Amino acid sequence: MSEFSTKEKKILSDHFSNTDRNVFAIITPQQVDRGALMSRYSRTDKSMRKIFLDEFLKNKNRGEEFYNRVLLEYGDDSVAELGEAQIAVEGLSNIAVKKIEDRRIGLSYLEKSSRYVAWNKKEKGKYRFYRDSEIMKSKFADDYEDTCNFSFDIYSKNIEPMVNYVREKYPIEKYSFKDSTDGKEKSFSKLKNENDIRSANMIYKGSTKAKALDILRGLLPASTLTNVGITGNGRAFEYLLTVLGSSRLKEEQDLASKIKKELDTTIKSFVRRADDKYGKAFQKYLNDVKNKSKLITLKEIQSKPNKGVTTKLVDYESEKNAIDKIITSIMYEQSPSTAYQQILQQVKKIPKQKKIKIINEFTKLRTNRRHRPSRAFESVYYTFDLCNNFGMFRDFHRHRALTLERQLLTTDHGYSIPNEIKILGIEKDFKDSMNKTRDTFEKIRKKYPEQAQYVVNFAYNYQYFMKFNLREACHLIELRTVPQGHVDYRHVAQQMYKQIDKVHPNLSKIMKFVDLKEYDLERFESEKRTEEKRKKLKK
Repeated sequence: MSEFSTKEKKILSDHFSNTDRNVFAIITPQQVDRGALMSRYSRTDKSMRKIFLDEFLKNKNRGEEFYNRVLLEYGDDSVAELGEAQIAVEGLSNIAVKKIEDRRIGLSYLEKSSRYVAWNKKEKGKYRFYRDSEIMKSKFADDYEDTCNFSFDIYSKNIEPMVNYVREKYPIEKYSFKDSTDGKEKSFSKLKNENDIRSANMIYKGSTKAKALDILRGLLPASTLTNVGITGNGRAFEYLLTVLGSSRLKEEQDLASKIKKELDTTIKSFVRRADDKYGKAFQKYLNDVKNKSKLITLKEIQSKPNKGVTTKLVDYESEKNAIDKIITSIMYEQSPSTAYQQILQQVKKIPKQKKIKIINEFTKLRTNRRHRPSRAFESVYYTFDLCNNFGMFRDFHRHRALTLERQLLTTDHGYSIPNEIKILGIEKDFKDSMNKTRDTFEKIRKKYPEQAQYVVNFAYNYQYFMKFNLREACHLIELRTVPQGHVDYRHVAQQMYKQIDKVHPNLSKIMKFVDLKEYDLERFESEKRTEEKRKKLKK
């Protein structure tokens, strides 16, 4: 006999995907009720649908009341993860978006691309870059405005010449495309079908434009306005708001208020603590951490800034120890009642060649890069000291299953000039832009070190370190060496692989899908696959 009457089933059908199965979706319209139901569910032996009928149906404010009591009175942080929201933030700088994307857990991001979209549009006659209120009220306002405008001018006027140069260097006749009549790859001149010719042109134009924008993006200043979409739970949003609220940048403080206002329209109960006494106390703590950090800047460890690009493996353990840890972790799950240390002692006695054979067997299991190694490979860590252009950092920064510490963006470490800039004959313009930026940055940084970041171009090198385990190394290095990747981060990921391979030649084999080749048009094959998918959707 059903647990619910016909009348109850009718009511429940508006709030749950089914009324009689043991697996169901919660579709009740108010998100606060969904979260409250999930949390209440863990504290009673009633079924969820029964809880809804008994406790929520008659009291429309039940969910709100539940959170007021549990989240505020008892501080059950996990409850705040039960509310989710999507927030779009438009017109924020590349400094602010990196601060948002520093948050690793509970939030996902989609940011405007610098390789598919030209950033040369104007709004009311002005380029779209952030004008910090403190700078604009200071004596540096004109220098700042002029410098950012100059960078955008050089970027904008060279988009068309760079696209033309790329298309001359890599003519469409050099590439093959799929012929729909027989399914074979043929050179462009041999295509006869009108749709095939149209598709080939679309693929070619897309990949050549991406290449041109990739080359020029170094001219963009960090003040360039971008858009980002954020999906996440209440707990993660609460922490984000606290971090932004404790910032020394007015832009980030304002963003905290604006995001909080919008979250209040969707998951208010889940982010209520972001600006109460708890939130203010947390902001003070974060500021205290920053202030204490300054006390340990010793003169003995200060040195001249590193100039140029660096990818250096600075911390790792012996391969022998690393292999022992991985095999111990593999065996642990299969060894009931045996302590980790006991297994490790036994593993150390296994002959070296047998241990290498075990690692190779796990390597064979991976047939594509989406086959992640088992968690046992998280036992081994690598730390890389990196200094590369800020544009490239923006791509690496998206990896969050690791430890990343970074410094303020400066002009101290020099900048990168793509060879194509020199070949096109705009090296002088490029250098003039970089030099103008450096001069303005040096003026502003003396009084406003954090605000000075806004004027720095993507081409300037940026210092940070990354620490990750071997399992994450597989994901990061294999993903960032795919053919369609930007040439800058492909080179860095390739160097990471080579350095790991040098110190751990047996373990590095687990990274089976690292691509060490060079490509003319990085986006070409990806554009071809995308076009094939478009064709299938039209059928």
